[in-house]
Amino acid sequence: MTSRNPMKPQDDGEPVTLFEPLLVSEGAPQRAELNDLALELAARAAALHSRLPGSIAVALAGLIRSMNCYYSNLIEGHNTHPIDIERALKNDYSNDPGKRDLQLEARAHIAVQEWIDAGGLPAAPTAPQTICEIHRRFCSLLPQDLLYVTLPDGGETVPVVPGALRQHYVEIGRHVAISPGAVPRFLERLHQAYDRAGRLNAILSAAWAHHRLLWVHPFLDGNGRVARLMSHAMLRQSLDTGSLWSVSRGLARNEAAYKAHLAACDAPRRGERDGRGNLSETALADFTTFFLNTCIDQVTFMEELMQPERLRDRILIWAEEEIRGNRLPPRSDAVLRALLYQGELPRGQVTEVLDTSERTARRVTAALLQSGAVQSASSRAPLHLAFPARLAGRWMPGLFPEL
Repeated sequence: MTSRNPMKPQDDGEPVTLFEPLLVSEGAPQRAELNDLALELAARAAALHSRLPGSIAVALAGLIRSMNCYYSNLIEGHNTHPIDIERALKNDYSNDPGKRDLQLEARAHIAVQEWIDAGGLPAAPTAPQTICEIHRRFCSLLPQDLLYVTLPDGGETVPVVPGALRQHYVEIGRHVAISPGAVPRFLERLHQAYDRAGRLNAILSAAWAHHRLLWVHPFLDGNGRVARLMSHAMLRQSLDTGSLWSVSRGLARNEAAYKAHLAACDAPRRGERDGRGNLSETALADFTTFFLNTCIDQVTFMEELMQPERLRDRILIWAEEEIRGNRLPPRSDAVLRALLYQGELPRGQVTEVLDTSERTARRVTAALLQSGAVQSASSRAPLHLAFPARLAGRWMPGLFPEL
């Protein structure tokens, strides 16, 4: 990225038609395929969510947030493993300043996604105020060392202000972004194009808005994370996702194709058959196909990973090994089996499940809580299955790389 720093945000008067088309038209050759992919994604996402007990879905969503954070930051070249992210969530930070900064960055990302998942958005995901609020919340939690950008043209170091639109001219690769003063106008046009879309367009817009926001490049830094969080929010609203899968995982695993598609979308129209806007409609359609197929691939991955019989077998095999190694008390697997079938287990029922004394039941419960396999909101609240990052390699292989 290169930049020029004006005295004040300069609006060069670029017409907002400069980044059109903002959607793939109904008459485009690829539109029927895109509609089919959107419908398939909607059906698959809803089926995955409905298949899981509510308590398991809630616990799993916490791990998926860590996974989403890991892969989204990995795309930016920041590698913080979910186990280190989990430690950060427990205020267990590395003594290495660089690693600690990345742990804090990951914690910030998760906090923003939790806010999104809890319904905290002040307006639609594409509204300028929402986009700025996502950036503000993310950057306000970052350590100071990550809130500066060195401009390559003059070597000047400038601060990144949380939630503030950029005041510099920038180039990203071959793409020369619009003047800083034009950013508010283009964000308003972006929101106007995607607000109140019908169901199919609402799904497709998660891809369309993803690129067009990056094309505008509204912030000095953090645009990639904001775009992926915005798309997450859009998919969450348009689909019954339950936050049980992450498109960022798929994008990171196909990073070269992801970035190549984004660069292709910056290209101008290729002729009379390439839509009616300034940019290539074909490239936008190709990226949308890639984006939707990536989503479907991630839903499929989670479907296979969460098949009840296979998940149950992996967890119970782990428990048996822990019992044989004297790391869990005997019959701890019976509690896990009950949780897998029921979703939650009142503490008073642990004695019945184990057919043992209250003292032994308390010991088994304490050991399972200590292992991280089980969680509870309080000392008297029901038990729920947990999905700690350190056990994900055994319980949910392939979710993210091993350390």
